[in-house]
Amino acid sequence: MTSLRQKAAKGIYWSFIDQFSSQGISFLLGVILARILSPSDYGLIAMLEIFTAVANSFINSGFGTALVQKIDRSETDFSTVFFFNMGASLFFYFLLFFSSPLIASFYKSPQLELITKIVALNFVINALTIVPRTILTINVDFKTQTKISIISVIVSGIVGITMAYTGFGVWALVTQGLVAASTQAVLFIYFIRWKPTLIFSNISFKTLFGFGSKLLASGLLDTVYTNIYSLVIGKKFLAADLGFYARAKQLQSLPAQNITNILQRVTFPIFCSIQNEENRMIDAYRRLIRMAAFIVFPLMFLLVLVAKPLILILLTEKWLPAVGLFQILCFAGMWYPIHAINLNILEAMGRSDLFLKLEIWKKAIGVSVLIITIPIGLKALVWGQVFTSCIGLYLNTYYTGKYYNYGIASQLKDIYMFLLISLVLCGTFLFASTFIVSNVLKLFVGAVVYILIYTVISKLFHFEELEVIVSLVRNTFAGIFNKKREVIQ
Repeated sequence: MTSLRQKAAKGIYWSFIDQFSSQGISFLLGVILARILSPSDYGLIAMLEIFTAVANSFINSGFGTALVQKIDRSETDFSTVFFFNMGASLFFYFLLFFSSPLIASFYKSPQLELITKIVALNFVINALTIVPRTILTINVDFKTQTKISIISVIVSGIVGITMAYTGFGVWALVTQGLVAASTQAVLFIYFIRWKPTLIFSNISFKTLFGFGSKLLASGLLDTVYTNIYSLVIGKKFLAADLGFYARAKQLQSLPAQNITNILQRVTFPIFCSIQNEENRMIDAYRRLIRMAAFIVFPLMFLLVLVAKPLILILLTEKWLPAVGLFQILCFAGMWYPIHAINLNILEAMGRSDLFLKLEIWKKAIGVSVLIITIPIGLKALVWGQVFTSCIGLYLNTYYTGKYYNYGIASQLKDIYMFLLISLVLCGTFLFASTFIVSNVLKLFVGAVVYILIYTVISKLFHFEELEVIVSLVRNTFAGIFNKKREVIQ
């Protein structure tokens, strides 16, 4: 148990550094780019998201997750996955290359033809990194991934900003993505030094695809559904409107998805290693749900509170129409960790069939809501995501309640206090902020006081999650101090 906890703690530490250092740097560089470029530039890139996301789902095909989940994996398995990834990436590159005129015609944007041909190169480059990244995940080695992420973000960000300043417009974003993918591929090859053997095993493929195919189908449903909003907005509204939506979505997903990804990618290989110890796994899963809610709920309500001054200060007034969309999306995004962790437990147990069944139901409901809200307007379409997120919460917790006796009622009982405290604080601060004129004061003073009060309340209620975070931070700084002292001596 001790070694497992140490492994998880180390993984969470480096995963946290990875997500928030690379994402933090990426965010800052993105702010600079957004101040230079127009919402329409971002809208053009967002128009391609559904095509690139679907292609990437096919290229991966759930094989990365299947390799992590498989306990007796072999070198043949790794090589088989690598060659499949490369073959699929080349297929989709040429598919998008020759389909680019149709895509440009669909959106009535001639620029998209050449943009699509260049963006599609990322398929082949990213395929090179799938197996090396999976190897690091299996080993819970996020330190190396952190180095790779930070270097690629900095290099690509510098290139993107330089091109934006010199007037390249949307091509700054296209080149930034290409440089990021290329840098990651080079660094993965350099650090991992893994080489595939010239083997493609049909037996290995069938075994991994038996698990991964259901994740592929689930991933495709989720990918199409998530990106269909960009497709609809890009077709029915202006490119600038899609730019506002894409930027609001990106800002909203930054805290929720990154925190969830940290917890998920560390705990998934660990859950897989204890998949036959049900009680032990469910206890760890319950603690994970509480920790995610403890962190994400107050963060999302804080973003609702400071949305307007945040966007005005960071992105300037040209992005002001994104404020309302951003606030609505925060209410949908706050439930993302609970969705993801419930599905994660099904993957760890090898129940990708149940995972797929849930995705079919959720997406059928989501598309129905989308069809109803399209004629009403952009904000109604976004409010529809809040509704489907709540419905999805019930569906995602159904099987964990049925098989593991930890369904929606038990989960809400564990996390409702975090939700209630965050809601009350947000409402109180929204009222108080009406008396503050300065956007800078609304943002920085409001955020600091909000976090301090939430921390104090958590201490008064003796929330275990606060103690865990404090302990992790204390141990981290102690470790850094000890290392420095060793170097000095």
